[in-house]
Amino acid sequence: MRKPYVFITRKISREALKGLNESFVVNMWEYEEQPVPRDILLEEAAKADALLTMLSDKVDLELLDAARNLKVIANLAVGYDNIDVAAAIERGVTVCNTPDILTDTTADLAFALLMATARRIVEAAEIVKAGKWTGWSPLLLAGHDIHHKTIGIVGMGKIGETVAKRATGFDMEILYHNRSRNTEAEERLGARYTSFEELITTADFIVCLTPLTDETAGMFNKEAFQKMKQSAIFINVSRGAVVDEDALFEALVKGEIAGAGLDVFKQEPIGSDHPLLTLPNVVALPHIGSASAETRQGMIMLCIENIARVLYGGQPKTIVNP
Repeated sequence: MRKPYVFITRKISREALKGLNESFVVNMWEYEEQPVPRDILLEEAAKADALLTMLSDKVDLELLDAARNLKVIANLAVGYDNIDVAAAIERGVTVCNTPDILTDTTADLAFALLMATARRIVEAAEIVKAGKWTGWSPLLLAGHDIHHKTIGIVGMGKIGETVAKRATGFDMEILYHNRSRNTEAEERLGARYTSFEELITTADFIVCLTPLTDETAGMFNKEAFQKMKQSAIFINVSRGAVVDEDALFEALVKGEIAGAGLDVFKQEPIGSDHPLLTLPNVVALPHIGSASAETRQGMIMLCIENIARVLYGGQPKTIVNP
């Protein structure tokens, strides 16, 4: 009898694969930082009963049509905008993600990015390393206070709530905008629901945590940045495509906003010649929102468990398309 075939699109610990190796044939792309080439992904998908995918892997109609045996896709992320979920449903393919397990870690990163941008931490560290610190002065690298300021969170899901929880420790006023009211966050955290326009015109820190959808794509455009305070700092830890990067660059150069902290970009990895990277008031990170050793290992193990459950004929723990 043929053993189910599992393909993993990025190198992970061999130790983590023990449970799968006992019952299934497992193959893995052996590079940690280099995405699997499209032709190899299509070739492997044609044989696979299960795929463990990354956000950089496009699981579209072409791939799903080629993957005749496919039963489950386990995406190593909360988001799944890289997967054509509707096409997966039509073909009876289960799509899984990794929610909850990375909530605190991503919230930590979002708030760390906010703090680093506001207080010019990266800029300051580079000056010391370059030997350019010549002495103390009253306004040397003076940034922006965080405490007692207003934070506006766009996308008040679990990660948004957890960022808001951290903001309470800084005595911040918390505004949020969501598709629907989050009354639990209002009661527990004192957050106030508001319109997108009021949020971007009022908040000192605008933190984007919204998922990428047809409605949110490009929502932070030229008009949105022009409505923000000149002292506002924009933070994006969701998806790069929710931002018009040309408009953001223009807003920063013109002084329409004070700074930006970005963990995600429309094209990843971002090129070193990208205009945003020329600006001292931009802190740019390589999409490391959930990148702690503990959390990434937990995400991997959840993907593996979801695959095993489906291939054994059971229900996965976390399913996108029940």
